[in-house]
Amino acid sequence: MSAHEQDIEIAGALRRGLGLNRRQFLAATTGITAAAAVAATGATTRAAHAATGPNGVLIPPPRRGIILYTVRDAISRDPGTTTLASGFRKVFEELGRIGYSQVEFAGYRQHANAEGGANLETVEGARLLRSWLDDNGLRAQGNHGFIPGSWPFTQADLDRFKQHLEMANILGMDHMGTGNDPTGSAYKADWDVAAEKWNALGVIAQEAGIKLYTHNHDVAYSFLLDSGPLDAQGRPTRSSGVRRLEYFLTISDPKVVYLEMDIFWAHVAQFKHRTYTAPDGTVQTDVFDPLAVVRPNTKRFPLFHAKDGRSNPATGNGYDMVPFGTGDIDYAEFFRGVGAKGYHNPMYEQDNAPGGTANPAQSLQYADVSYANMAALRG
Repeated sequence: MSAHEQDIEIAGALRRGLGLNRRQFLAATTGITAAAAVAATGATTRAAHAATGPNGVLIPPPRRGIILYTVRDAISRDPGTTTLASGFRKVFEELGRIGYSQVEFAGYRQHANAEGGANLETVEGARLLRSWLDDNGLRAQGNHGFIPGSWPFTQADLDRFKQHLEMANILGMDHMGTGNDPTGSAYKADWDVAAEKWNALGVIAQEAGIKLYTHNHDVAYSFLLDSGPLDAQGRPTRSSGVRRLEYFLTISDPKVVYLEMDIFWAHVAQFKHRTYTAPDGTVQTDVFDPLAVVRPNTKRFPLFHAKDGRSNPATGNGYDMVPFGTGDIDYAEFFRGVGAKGYHNPMYEQDNAPGGTANPAQSLQYADVSYANMAALRG
């Protein structure tokens, strides 16, 4: 068993030994006592130090969220074969018990044997999901859902996009988005087209009362190819030093196009995307600073993925994913620095939270520990 898995086991045992659910546990303790409990479970020195800082809670209770991709194994498993939480309704019950206030969807499908059936990507399905959210004190705040692949839009794509906006309103979302970059291209011309498309989508979403956002991984913070000699296809081969997403921020409409930074992948970009070939052929170094991108554009980042990482330079990404508050990413510094206090919606995520057949309860156990560390985070 790894160190962070031992931490999780001890944290769960502490809570169960007190006979409290997560809401009761937090309500029964002061911030200092809760911080001491987190430290006692073996959470990192950084997390324990942040919890005892002087400047108050960095993630207010109404803003503590989770993207359901983190617990996708629970949502998709057959309730007839396990006593563990299965399907949307039972998972919502468990997340509400832990203490979460918000969820971000990653699609609307579950196991066919779960209540409501396999596919809830309908208006009727949205109404059913909303009733379960309300029953458990949860609010939907976003979705990694459908974005038209066509441009100009086909009528079928446009109709489906508008249906998703209708569902977002039924679910009570302020935001709707996607888990992908506006384009996977490195070339300036393709980002120009992507911005045109997203500006059009953003206007449609705004008319429906929804803020449209794009979610980004490390490659979005790599360098744009926008200068230098052309290749055989007439495309630039060098960079002016502008990063792809930084360029997108300057050419997309700030009134209708928003972003969700995955803070883990932004730190991976800091590790991976450090050099570029300048127009004159020299190799230049520029270390990425995630906070420097958000701070001047803070209202354009209404959501974050609060995904933690333990430093591991031996891996290609430089970090291993771990439960929130057990890694080396300085979340206290980040949330202190973004500005617009109380505006942002951090969603806990861990891509590798599902434990498979060896540990089918792991993703919800990680959600439990991560919630405690979100609640304890202070600046």
